[in-house]
Amino acid sequence: MTKRTANKPPTMYDALVLDARQRQSLGAVRALGRRGLRVAAADTIATAPAFSSRWCADRFVAPQHGDDPDADPDANVAFVEQLLTTHRVRVVIPAADGTIEALRRARERLRPQVGLALANEAALELAVNKEKTLAVAEQLGLHVPRSVILHGVDELPAALNEVGLPAVVKPMQSWAESSHGNQRVVSGLVVSRDEAAMAVERLTSLGATVSFQQLLLGRRESVSFMYAHGDVFARFATWVRRTEPPLGGTSVVWQLIEPPDDTSAQAERLIRAIDLDGFSKVEFRRGADGYPYLMEINPRMTADVNLAVSAGIDVPYMLYQWASGDKIDPMTPYKSGVWMRYLGGDIRATFDLVTKPDRPGQPRPARALADFCFSCLKPMRYDYADRHDPAPAFKAAQGFVGHTIAKYVFHTAR
Repeated sequence: MTKRTANKPPTMYDALVLDARQRQSLGAVRALGRRGLRVAAADTIATAPAFSSRWCADRFVAPQHGDDPDADPDANVAFVEQLLTTHRVRVVIPAADGTIEALRRARERLRPQVGLALANEAALELAVNKEKTLAVAEQLGLHVPRSVILHGVDELPAALNEVGLPAVVKPMQSWAESSHGNQRVVSGLVVSRDEAAMAVERLTSLGATVSFQQLLLGRRESVSFMYAHGDVFARFATWVRRTEPPLGGTSVVWQLIEPPDDTSAQAERLIRAIDLDGFSKVEFRRGADGYPYLMEINPRMTADVNLAVSAGIDVPYMLYQWASGDKIDPMTPYKSGVWMRYLGGDIRATFDLVTKPDRPGQPRPARALADFCFSCLKPMRYDYADRHDPAPAFKAAQGFVGHTIAKYVFHTAR
């Protein structure tokens, strides 16, 4: 792969898509490229699938600091700032939590040079912090899970008495920045006091405040919006059949549905109350009582964007129009029922279900295998796959095989 160097003449890009290894970044490159826009992509990993897309006009590989490609998002954004001094870019589109945090800090410096597909600061301050999000939701009358906020493991006994087990230990923000390094942090299911203590200790040692939260096992639904200038330009909903990890991580098998009346109305009230512009995804879990309980807001592109684009809802182009100050084209009615699958994630999720059985809410191993095989027979779209742009799927497959061998073969051998 070639990297653009300073001695090459400046080039104009309509959009620079960051976090090129993310599935939604590939979807954005493809969607914008099909519109005839000149799109570049950036990441710290040279093998990012989006770099292989036929619609990726140029690829910028930022220096990696240490073994973790996400360890220093501020340095990655500094790399982008340097690019902007030698290249003309109209819009920058991020796709990862750490990148958004770094862009927030650089917003004032970048604003005169480029349009940022980034929500306003006041809204982001509320949206990225689950404690603040849930507080606003409660004021609006939305159902929220029973939970206790913890700052250290010494506060755990009171939370166990209040919430009980099993429970979910959830960081209040998805991105932790501490002396131990910067990293994305995720929720975890705990079924014993020892597991709970270990999970709380791990997260709080990174400087994260955590929520010890009631476990809900109902259907996982989300409503996504393109919202700007007080208007909703796009709205679609999904429900998730399987995730990686199985409790509720990344969607690996999910379906586009018509927005349910209750979650759609509640999500819109929340978005409007926060005034969260740009693209966002509001996630819910159904309780045993049938009511939807708010989980969180993702104020950025998610992999649901790829499913939306396949149904004719061009979210990346709407983001581009919004960030560049152009008039936003509203979505047209879409056909619900379309399925999408992230095959690599589904393989890993099924492996976990088979090798770590008897966790709350999980199917038995035989059922998990049967569900996986049945999904292979069901007509659905696959992340990365595009017959007009096959190279990213091959690149993603190579990465999956390499990662699997490294993790399960060489690691086991040691």
